[in-house]
This record gives sequence, C-alpha cells and structure tokens, in this order.
Amino acid sequence: MAETTPEPINDLYSRRILKLAADVQRTERLEDPQATVTRTSPLCGSRVTVDLKMDGDIISDFAHEVKACALGQTSSSVMARNAVGSSEDEIREVADTMRKMLKEEGPPPGGRWADLEVLEPVRDYRSRHASVMLTFDAVLMAIEEIRANRDVEAG
Repeated sequence: MAETTPEPINDLYSRRILKLAADVQRTERLEDPQATVTRTSPLCGSRVTVDLKMDGDIISDFAHEVKACALGQTSSSVMARNAVGSSEDEIREVADTMRKMLKEEGPPPGGRWADLEVLEPVRDYRSRHASVMLTFDAVLMAIEEIRANRDVEAG
C-alpha cells in the first residue's frame, strides 16, 4: 500500500525537529557499560549505538552514537535527555506509546517525554518509522542484555 503524503516530506523537518536533532547530548561513549547495542534501519541505513548502565531497574548512565536522519536524531536527542533516571517500565511505556502514535494514530507521550510529539507527523511516512524507533529498540535491547547477564550471574 502506498504511503499517504498529505504534505511534502520537507514539511516533516520542522524547525523544532531540526533544533532537537542538532542538540543530541550524551555522545561520549561509556567506558564500562553493562550493555552496548547497535540497531540499524534496513530501509534508510540510520544507525544508533547505545551504551547503558543500570542500578536495579533504573538507568544510571546512558550514552549513544547516532548516525541517523534528522528524525532519528530527534528521537535520540529526547532519549538522551530523559533516559538517566528512567525505569525499565517507563522506557517500555514510552516506546509502546511511540509505536501506537506512529502506527495506530495514538496520542504522543506526555510528561518529560512530551518533546516526542514533534514526531507525530511521521505517522504518515511508514518508511520513517524505523528510524524514529531505533533509539527505543536499542535501549530496550540493552536493558534485556543487562537483565540476562544478571540472571546468569545469579546462577
């Protein structure tokens, strides 16, 4: 099924998206992460590598390397601002809300994640969904890796 394009794709790249994309923080890699995960979008080649540390189920440190379009950079920028101090459940909830926003016309995340609403117009461009979700997928995979390593250590 063809994508619907209610407006030119250039209109997706609003000033606010470009501002968030240009201000990606926490780009210095962690020296001793508990997990490192790289995710790549097969459609556009966007890539995000996440380093993560957790204390219990709370993210205690986060860093990433982002090589993505402005949309992927925007979601990564918001992740970098909010990941530390977030619980595993909060990250899962925000990722689920983002998927529903993009695929089911659900509302955008709120609270401290409210900047993600700027990506709401991406729902009309399915080929861009993967780039927006890369950072969430990488963080969730890193959390799973940390949990698995803890289970192995616990015996």
